[in-house]
Amino acid sequence: MDWANLAFGYIPTDYNVRCTFKDGKWGEIEVSSSEIINMHIAASSLHYGQEIFEGLKAFRGADGKIRVFRLEENAARIQESARGILMEPIPTELFAEMVKKVVKLNERFVPPYGSGASLYIRPLEIGMSPRIGVKPASEYLFIIMVSPVGPYFKEGFKPTNICIMREYDRVAPCGTGRWKVGGNYAASLTAGEHAHSLGYSAVLYLDPKEKKYIDECGPANFIAIKNGKYITPASDSILPSITNKSLQQIAKDMGLEVEARHIPVEELAEIDEAAAVGTAAVASPVAEIHDLDTNHKYIVSKDGQPGPVVTALYHKLRGIQMGEEADIHGWNTIID
Repeated sequence: MDWANLAFGYIPTDYNVRCTFKDGKWGEIEVSSSEIINMHIAASSLHYGQEIFEGLKAFRGADGKIRVFRLEENAARIQESARGILMEPIPTELFAEMVKKVVKLNERFVPPYGSGASLYIRPLEIGMSPRIGVKPASEYLFIIMVSPVGPYFKEGFKPTNICIMREYDRVAPCGTGRWKVGGNYAASLTAGEHAHSLGYSAVLYLDPKEKKYIDECGPANFIAIKNGKYITPASDSILPSITNKSLQQIAKDMGLEVEARHIPVEELAEIDEAAAVGTAAVASPVAEIHDLDTNHKYIVSKDGQPGPVVTALYHKLRGIQMGEEADIHGWNTIID
């Protein structure tokens, strides 16, 4: 396998792991080599969107050890998503056991240290009960699959241009934006493809209620550096990014002040650096933000290079994930 040139896409691996919630309890963990799910044609996930998922990564470090980054946070977030759309939350201990098992079973697919690639871990929970009336399922299937992946943005850690398009919303006000449900991503497909067709890497959405404040940045959170401060949007419509949360802590460790607050569109003219951050992208620096409705361009990177603070944050987080930096906050789980 050409580890250094992997795309961010699906590559078959040896095994996935599964667990079923039925008759009021979670069953035993099952190991499967099948890529197929057998489900009822009236399953609630197919008809009424009872589907949630997560994304986390495993890395092979310089010491040869495999590290999974912040799996407890992913467990907590998928539990919150489950509660949000009336699904059965997976217990943290079961989630952790399944993550460890699927990584160990597919150890040969964990990319080597220095390749720039990682093993992407995709937990998925779906409603399995037949439902024609709008009602939550009583039976759920929880699956974890894995795939080796390269960078989410093909440009890697290089500044890209993003755009604002007010004709699209990612989510509705007071809707499902704070949970990781598939419907949020389905709603973003048209806007995302439109942006790509115009040469932009992502859409910088505005808040769905007033269209005044910065919201999500495509499939990632938005962060900016302004006068030595780390700022990021605060909104109930934004999925709480574990990467963003981690970078905020690293920023504090570096002595930066962190602000989670509303960011008016006009404030983009005052920022020094910006990035889209998330599990898949880690941190994708922003070069330019083009407001397509006003035709105003906010130039973030003057020289076409990532800014010094975003660069330091990116390398610090990557260093912790790869075992190159001290894991002082206990974020990594080592797979024995």
